Amino acid sequence: MTNPTLVQRLAAEFIGSAFLLATVIGSGIMGERLAGGNEALALLGNTLPTGAILIVLITMLGPVSGAHFNPAVTGAFWLRGDIDGRDAGLYVLAQLTGALVGVCAAHVMFDLPLWQAGVKIRSGQGQWFAEGIATFGLLLTILATLKARPAAVPVSVGLYITAAYWFTASTSFANPAVTLARAFSDTFAGIRLEDVPAFIAAQLVGAMIGLLVTRWLLGTRQPAHQIAPQRPGEIS
Repeated sequence: MTNPTLVQRLAAEFIGSAFLLATVIGSGIMGERLAGGNEALALLGNTLPTGAILIVLITMLGPVSGAHFNPAVTGAFWLRGDIDGRDAGLYVLAQLTGALVGVCAAHVMFDLPLWQAGVKIRSGQGQWFAEGIATFGLLLTILATLKARPAAVPVSVGLYITAAYWFTASTSFANPAVTLARAFSDTFAGIRLEDVPAFIAAQLVGAMIGLLVTRWLLGTRQPAHQIAPQRPGEIS
């Protein structure tokens, strides 16, 4: 496709973030309702749709905006010099706004109050460490796959998040926009607002370490501001 305008790129980040959060919250509600009190089954019902929608969203919106949907990812690409500061800031704003709209959309679909305060406690050193590990792994997955096989990035990210839901104590938020938005949902996927700052701090530290380790591990690279290339095998 021709080079997208900034407005188109921001719209893609907004739409992708909205659908991501609608999926995270909506599948959590549906999973909990159908699981009959079985938390493992509810978590599975939350996990699989989240991994699946990431594959879809990155595949279809990657050629437009790069399909970041995550301020930690946008920040990493900014530090790499692949996106300028103004655009990065606007990306983050679009991601946060879209994430909040996605939460509201899920609430409306399930006949819940539009605005809620999350009450689920997600705190402690184990969960903070888990968020650092989850975000570190996400950055490693994105950047290493971009170099090894760019066309595989959507599937790799979707599968990584699916796995990280289960091997991390925090169920792998790994995304500051997702974390903040989930604080406004008193549902299966919610989080207390007071637990958000520590989660985001851990995510940013994990992303920074992931960027540094990837830079050391992979050495030289081609410039790439996108998670998904415009055409298979191409990084733009």
